[in-house]
Amino acid sequence: MQAFSLAKRPAKTMRVNRPRKFNMSRAAIYARFSTDLQNERSIDDQLALCRAYAEREGLNIVAAFDDRARSGGSVLGRDGLLHLMDRAREHEFDVLVVEALDRLSRDMEDLAGIHKRLSFLGIEIRAVHEGVVNTVLVGLRGLVGQLYREDIAHKVRRGQAGRVNKGLHAGGLTYGYSYELGDPGKRMIAEDEAAIVRRVFREYVEGQTPRDIAHNLNRDRIPPRGRAWNASTINGNVQRGTGLLHNEFYAGRLIWNRVRMIKDPDTGKRVSRPNPKGEWRVVAVPDLAIVSSDLFDAALARKKARATTHPSHQRRPRHMLTGLLRCGACGSGMSSKGMDKSKRIRIRCSAATESGICTDPKTFYLDTVETAVLNGLTAELRHPEVIA
Repeated sequence: MQAFSLAKRPAKTMRVNRPRKFNMSRAAIYARFSTDLQNERSIDDQLALCRAYAEREGLNIVAAFDDRARSGGSVLGRDGLLHLMDRAREHEFDVLVVEALDRLSRDMEDLAGIHKRLSFLGIEIRAVHEGVVNTVLVGLRGLVGQLYREDIAHKVRRGQAGRVNKGLHAGGLTYGYSYELGDPGKRMIAEDEAAIVRRVFREYVEGQTPRDIAHNLNRDRIPPRGRAWNASTINGNVQRGTGLLHNEFYAGRLIWNRVRMIKDPDTGKRVSRPNPKGEWRVVAVPDLAIVSSDLFDAALARKKARATTHPSHQRRPRHMLTGLLRCGACGSGMSSKGMDKSKRIRIRCSAATESGICTDPKTFYLDTVETAVLNGLTAELRHPEVIA
């Protein structure tokens, strides 16, 4: 039998309950809505929801970021998200709170990349409706978000196809036409612009070049839809059916699905890709014809006769400053303008060449400009603060 000790045990000391000190984690909030058609209050509602969640979880909100009318299909062009990632790299918060993961991205690659980078920085992502985010949740939500985005695109195209079959327009507003009140898919001929379209076709068939026609329209102060008339506005692209001279809508034929739009994953910009002719959808709309079939066919015949691309119109090789130079008089881009006898490349204001609207067009030698730029960079980069 076990022996028990009767000796008194030391009395327990009384503890006074003191309030505990919580070390509240620093948190940032991110909110986003997709298009201009959505309510601006969506951002405020998301922020309020995230703040209420942070208060329940004992998080201290130190920053909030948002992107308004920005698609979740790409991280490019979303200044709020890019600013958030910059602040994350500076370790200014420990937790990121979002309403749901699809606010961060609806693209699998982008969402996984955001999660990977924030995890590397020791930052935890929490979604109000989903809790603490892990790799499994990122994979599932990324897949669901991307499938949802692609499904919406398919449904939009299906709706557009249905409207085209009824003779309604599924794209933007073409020069020469106006919207019909109450139904933006219906078009009406705008007679003042239609007269300009007929003039362009007539002058082209009579022998003028698209560049000459553009110069004359600008000279006569005839307003275009954009900044000024230029040769490409009239010429367009035969594969894509762009430009006045290739647009069969002017002859009473509505053609849809010539091209498909694809988002470049490196730039976030939408680019067009021609579709096979078998996928085009053609609907006759004779009531909307602006030019006769004979005049339209005559313009196409002249285009085919001139189909050989002149060397001055061919795509030129890119140079070090391609796309970076601007005209000092009008701000338009500069383009190459042939060579002199010594093979030195000239550059000139593209607005002066294509539209004739530059007030002070000047011609420069490309090698002179490149040398000046390189010398300027060399001088500037000698300063330690610039390198830093």
